[in-house]
Amino acid sequence: MSTALLDPNPAGTGPKPLTDGSQSPGILAALWGFVVIPFVALLIAVPVAWGGWLGWTDVVIGLVWYVVSGLGITVGFHRYFTHGSFKAKRWLRVTLAVAGSLAVQGEIIQWVADHRRHHAFSDLEGDPHSPWRFGTSFWALTRGLFHAHVGWLFRRELSNRERFAPDLIADRDISRVDRLFPAMVAISLLGPALIGGLVSWSWQGALTAFFWAGLVRIGLLHHVTWAINSVCHVYGERPFAMRQGDRASNFWPLAILSFGESWHNLHHADPTSARHGVLRGQVDISARVIWLFEKAGAATQVRWPKPERLAAKLVKPVAPR
Repeated sequence: MSTALLDPNPAGTGPKPLTDGSQSPGILAALWGFVVIPFVALLIAVPVAWGGWLGWTDVVIGLVWYVVSGLGITVGFHRYFTHGSFKAKRWLRVTLAVAGSLAVQGEIIQWVADHRRHHAFSDLEGDPHSPWRFGTSFWALTRGLFHAHVGWLFRRELSNRERFAPDLIADRDISRVDRLFPAMVAISLLGPALIGGLVSWSWQGALTAFFWAGLVRIGLLHHVTWAINSVCHVYGERPFAMRQGDRASNFWPLAILSFGESWHNLHHADPTSARHGVLRGQVDISARVIWLFEKAGAATQVRWPKPERLAAKLVKPVAPR
């Protein structure tokens, strides 16, 4: 897509362009590594576990790192930094930025810029990862699902950070975390190994923790997050009305693993809402964590969904909880 078509005034007096160049060769090579290697680890995880090379220490370490890095993405990168669903104390703001970086899904400012662009053009031209990009036929949608899930990462033009995330660029704390992303990657990979080695006091414990709590955990979280971009824009229910063209849907099987992010329909109907799972039975762990931060005084001005607003957006009468 030509950026000249998207910027009516390239001289600089009009809106900033959507994109800011292509992915650099070095970043692209690293991306291949951090996408393919954890994915391969996921593929071999089952036979390895079947062979007995998995202990409770690995499970506990992996679960803790999955929860911390996963909530860093859902509560931090997504609901707080991208959509401003609540205000946070400085310590919480920095903690969420670091925790989300441990998910190894890219620098925080680029992540937020990409996601804000996605919402600005959801399932329309300009959306960086719509599964409907190539059409609605079976093969077009198959191709689109792959593109939305992971393909867009390898053939993208970077969303313009100055256009979509100027607030984070101006934030010295967040800019520092953004620059330290390579260090966060190293910590995310080697931290579990260090803990596993110290707990078991063995190289084998370090190696198994590196595999399960490092590679497998990162790979699993990658694909859960990417499934929100792909699966949750094709399959599932759409109880809330959205703007024309937007096809965000709810996909309940991912609700727990995604900490409530797969209640994607309400999120696109009301993007700044701190809770995505608003109907009866819709478990939203991220919303509960935000609630705990609010009770502790670390989060304020939380944008909880209002019953009258939800009722107005419902396509059919279903009572919100």
